[in-house]
Amino acid sequence: MGEARYDTIGRNYARHRRTDPSWLAEIVDALDGAHRVLNVGAGAGSYEALAADVVALEPSRVMLDQRGADAAPAVQAFAEAVPFANDAFDATLGVLTMHHWTDRLAGLRELDRVAPRHVLTVYEPLEAHDFWLIDYFPETAESDMEVNAPTPATVAEVLDVVDVRTLWVTRDCPEGFAAASWARPHDYLDAERQQAISLLALADADVLARGTARLRDDLESGRWYDRYAHVIEAERADFGYRLVTAVRRGG
Repeated sequence: MGEARYDTIGRNYARHRRTDPSWLAEIVDALDGAHRVLNVGAGAGSYEALAADVVALEPSRVMLDQRGADAAPAVQAFAEAVPFANDAFDATLGVLTMHHWTDRLAGLRELDRVAPRHVLTVYEPLEAHDFWLIDYFPETAESDMEVNAPTPATVAEVLDVVDVRTLWVTRDCPEGFAAASWARPHDYLDAERQQAISLLALADADVLARGTARLRDDLESGRWYDRYAHVIEAERADFGYRLVTAVRRGG
């Protein structure tokens, strides 16, 4: 499984990635009263105020070092090799993590081993790519991480999917993921924010520089507003993020 990806790109993650209240409400509802929850790919600690007993699993030491004193207890491990016994948890949670797993099916099988219920965020790529930011960084839509993005169908290869709901992105979303600043385009000019967005942080340096320069020029000239002002009039938007609830097959 090798080095954790966020050892490289996650150094300022906690500063720019914060819990989105609307997503948290959906997640709590999907967990359906689960008491003991394993938060897989837990990062700096978002989405852990959701159950009485949460344990975090995170492969990156850089991410673990950013967890606050009030964060859930954490272990350093990969989703593909969960260091807990069978049925140790009531449910697992994975928020914006599956696209970083080396072997997604192996990871899902491990989650299935340690809990009977699972709440995971995935993508609908056609919706995800219908986002104005991709116009500035078109190469990112062809990256392996995006072309092979996990979908509800990926989860269904191992688990029984019982619910799929849209995770709307509000115009004031504080989460800092790729589409979070869809109504705040200047955010995407900030180099530190870019490094907290895996879509941009993993792009080639020339792709990132070229796209950032184009976006800056269009914002300064007003061309961006001519093209996209209608987009940011909405209070929320769908960029393909989906919350999947799944259970053990035949369970």
